[in-house]
Amino acid sequence: MGWAEPARNLRRTAIGELGEALRILVEHATATEAPTDELRRAAERIRQVAAPLGERIRDRDQLPSADDLLDGVRMYNPVTGTGSALAPPLRIEHIGGTAVGYCTLGLAFEGPPRFVHGGVSAMLLDQMLGYAVSTSGHPGMTVRLDTAYRAPVPLLTPLRLTAEVSAVDGRRVTAHGTIATAAEPDTVLVTATGTFVGLRAEQAQRLFGPVLNRNG
Repeated sequence: MGWAEPARNLRRTAIGELGEALRILVEHATATEAPTDELRRAAERIRQVAAPLGERIRDRDQLPSADDLLDGVRMYNPVTGTGSALAPPLRIEHIGGTAVGYCTLGLAFEGPPRFVHGGVSAMLLDQMLGYAVSTSGHPGMTVRLDTAYRAPVPLLTPLRLTAEVSAVDGRRVTAHGTIATAAEPDTVLVTATGTFVGLRAEQAQRLFGPVLNRNG
């Protein structure tokens, strides 16, 4: 489905509004101590609201109509997508050649009581490292991610993440990233080193051809 730019921008805004509402729902649903009967009533109302959204859905070989791969717009990315109920969402910017990200993780991301699930930390860092690699001009896919947990990452606390490319060897790129709190950015809680490999044309076609050919 083709969209004129004003219409696509309006759709992106609507997707972001729905994503924000869904994130509030997820956060309240994972934190609530409401009575059992209220949970059942809420579940029924949510099913009613969800039903019309499911009447027209895409499959895995179809890009969202609001996305733009060339411009890096992925509305439902589970880390940065404003339309995703799963995303914090993470905001990323460049500061002095380093990718710096900011987010706050609510109770929906809880692993050990009071702290973030370790797999969520790895996911955030994978996104940060991939962003740093891509914006360095050497985009690639993750082939290895080594994560070291120095201390638990607190929930409901503003976080600061960093990532930068440390080595480029042909199609293979290495990047290093960290997670800390925004209040204590020099106290590193989690580190990760990722290895990324740029795809050859035939590899990209094999992996993504069904999507690109269908949406091109």
